[in-house]
Amino acid sequence: MSTTESGSGESGKGWATDRGVVGPREPAAGFFGGSSNVATTALPDETVMASLVIEQPPSSPFRTTAATAAAREPTEVRWREALTVVLTVALCDATIFRGHGHAGLAVLFVLLPALLLFGVGTWKWGPGTRWIGVLLLLLAGKSVWCGSALVAAAGFFLVCAFALGLTGQSPQVVETIAFGLQTFSAGLRGLLHHARSIATRTSSRRQPPWINVALPVGVGRLFGLIFVFANPNLTEMFSARVDEFFAHLRQWLAHFSILEICFWVAVAWTTVGLLQPVMRGPVFEESLAVSEKSPPAVAPLYPAFRNTLLTVVVLFALYLGFEFKTLWFRVFPSGFHYSGYAHEGAAWLTCALALATLLLSLIFRGVVLRDARLIGLRRLAWIWSAENFLLAAAVYNRLFIYIGFNGMTRMRTIGLFGISCVVVGFMLVLWKIARNRDFVWLLRRQLWTLALAVCLYSLTPVDTFVMQYNVRRILADDLAPSVQISVQPISSEGVLLLQPLVDSPHETIREGVRALLASRLDDAEKLAIIREQQGWTTFQISDQFVLRELRANRQRWSDYQTNDDHRAATLRRFHDYVYQWF
Repeated sequence: MSTTESGSGESGKGWATDRGVVGPREPAAGFFGGSSNVATTALPDETVMASLVIEQPPSSPFRTTAATAAAREPTEVRWREALTVVLTVALCDATIFRGHGHAGLAVLFVLLPALLLFGVGTWKWGPGTRWIGVLLLLLAGKSVWCGSALVAAAGFFLVCAFALGLTGQSPQVVETIAFGLQTFSAGLRGLLHHARSIATRTSSRRQPPWINVALPVGVGRLFGLIFVFANPNLTEMFSARVDEFFAHLRQWLAHFSILEICFWVAVAWTTVGLLQPVMRGPVFEESLAVSEKSPPAVAPLYPAFRNTLLTVVVLFALYLGFEFKTLWFRVFPSGFHYSGYAHEGAAWLTCALALATLLLSLIFRGVVLRDARLIGLRRLAWIWSAENFLLAAAVYNRLFIYIGFNGMTRMRTIGLFGISCVVVGFMLVLWKIARNRDFVWLLRRQLWTLALAVCLYSLTPVDTFVMQYNVRRILADDLAPSVQISVQPISSEGVLLLQPLVDSPHETIREGVRALLASRLDDAEKLAIIREQQGWTTFQISDQFVLRELRANRQRWSDYQTNDDHRAATLRRFHDYVYQWF
């Protein structure tokens, strides 16, 4: 707030502020709306500012200033906000409380952001908010194609991030979590404000604005009913529609419970909290770790950090030589333990990469960045970083050794996503070191790397890639991946890819796959009946596609369709045969 003297000591004049001119005989408005005791004599600028402003820590996301306090206390509830709450409650009731599947969530992920846009009114797009909207559309598509719990969790997280972005803030991961948690307090505050607004409007003698629409609609319906009753054909048609409406209403009330009212309140509470947040800033502030004006300093731990980097550079060089000599060219000794080396070993090397990321983050911070000897420390860090990238290549190599042993699985796909996430995180650390970024900058981007990896994995048709790879190797006479068909779950995205194996020259595999597809057809038929009873929210495109294709080709495994004992015995024989590659 700026304060300038407009008439020192003169009668009738006061102090010019951003609130206007404060006269000497009229107390200025205080921070909480009351009057503050400003002296009637001329005061220095610093004294006036101290009496008008209450400082709060700038790092608090819930800090309050005069401007934000006024913005957070609206005089009345806007009609579009109230309508948004009502429509959101109806949407969530249809897709979540009365819904039974992922198609309902797909509709929710598409319509809820649109309702939030409508309810906010004035859009303040935060950085990346539009990309979050694109991710929500992709997740909605995946939900209606072949949904999962991971897709649902990612969708709800992104809805919260989208709502945060509409306030103009950057939807970082920590801020998104805090924004979601603040809906408890913000929702209560908003609902109380809604109640006060309704009470004020009810007690007011002013003409309510909705009467301008309600009155003509009511009168129009009254005369419309009279005209309907004047014509027997229209009366019969109208009566049929009324009976149908009340039949649907009775069906809806038959499933109504007190729990549904509690659900409505919870949804309304959360929606109001999203539309009227109390969180007004980031949880953590970013800054350059070292500015141009920062004075030089001597880091007491510099020798320890230098010696540590020298140690790990030598240790990594020795280990990488051993790694490349023993595993890189895939010449394995007799009795080679694939699970121990290629599975557990890859996990341990990934932990080493994550630990290296953490260690570099802890070394290059604070007073170390103002030490004149920093260039030498950075040189060692670049050498160690190059070794870490070689170590990452070794991890990829071990994972592909395991994949080459007995095929692809979901967990091995997660392993590839995980090591890629660690590599990206390590590259962010190098960027932090080169650009003198602080720990908050790194933490935010590390968390978004993890969040994006989860979203991308949930969007990836994993079973499609897994089964394509395994079937291709089996058809090339490499039978080891057939074990994954028996021991791993297969979603609707991958089951149809097994059909080429029905023509496999290997009898045990061919008959096992035929029995498996016959069993999946029975399961698909039962699931279709259940989903028809549960309604549209359970619809899945992939399941419908699988049912149609299996029905069309049922003659290829018809002998297993009617004989359950024969099918069970064939599946057991198939499992015993392929388990040799487990």
